[in-house]
Amino acid sequence: MIDGGKRILIIGYGEMGHAMEYLLGPTHTVSIWDRHPVAGHEPVDLEAAAAAADFIIYCVPASPIGELADRILPSLAGHSLSLSVAKGLDESGRSVARIFEDVYADRFDYGLLYGPMISEELRAGRPGFAQLGTRTPALYRQAASLFSGSGLYLEYTRDICGISWAAVLKNVYAILFGAADALDLGDNMRGFLAVAAMHEMDAIITRLGGSARTSHHLAGLGDLITTATSAGSHHHALGGMLVRGERGSIRGEGVHTLAMVRDYGLIDENDFPLLRLVHRIVDDPVNIGNRIGDYLCQLGKQAASVGRAGSRSG
Repeated sequence: MIDGGKRILIIGYGEMGHAMEYLLGPTHTVSIWDRHPVAGHEPVDLEAAAAAADFIIYCVPASPIGELADRILPSLAGHSLSLSVAKGLDESGRSVARIFEDVYADRFDYGLLYGPMISEELRAGRPGFAQLGTRTPALYRQAASLFSGSGLYLEYTRDICGISWAAVLKNVYAILFGAADALDLGDNMRGFLAVAAMHEMDAIITRLGGSARTSHHLAGLGDLITTATSAGSHHHALGGMLVRGERGSIRGEGVHTLAMVRDYGLIDENDFPLLRLVHRIVDDPVNIGNRIGDYLCQLGKQAASVGRAGSRSG
């Protein structure tokens, strides 16, 4: 083991798995487990690697995390800390915060790592930024020490529920930004969507048990701007694909989130018209420009109604 370093198990070797290896490999002893053989790395036994690890970092989608966490649970060392970068819901509609709560309960500690940290930029040596959500500041300091000097800058939050939902929702709204850009609706529209999305995210997160204004920090606003405007963003690209009628590859955490929201009744979309608009264009991507126009017209009518009511009361 590297002097002064920790033993880290990275589960999943996609883009974020590569990024975590890049950030942590120089100063810690890193093992990697993936369902498929990893070129250039010795195969590891998942349970044995988990038993030896000080930290376990889940770099897989939300859906398999519950299964994997259950699998390694009997092997975990008592001092180990599990982290996740997954930004989605599993097949039961659970956020990663809820999955960890269900599986680990009070037996093992865990945290979530969310914010603007595009994997390609991290691997190119560019800075990344994230909130690290843990139950206590002491756990935060323990996990944050891993990334000291790595170029990933962290801030602490104890609102694990809130940042989990912020990370889920920003992928959904980013789809609409991509559609608006593909329709060439302009920079003014992008600014409006940012405000409207933040308003809904704030209300949804609070309703689901998170703290007010959590969405205005790195896991929410910071990551929304990154995901909704980056040329390399998968969810931004999905919006453009929907506008062009390219239905064959419409997949991603945001699309899956919309399905889970509907299937499990997690959010009443009648209270959140922008979320409802995204769901409509994903389910039936025809006349997307007209649908956005209808949404704006409805906003205009509501504003006029409020103005008339205010005039009468005055």
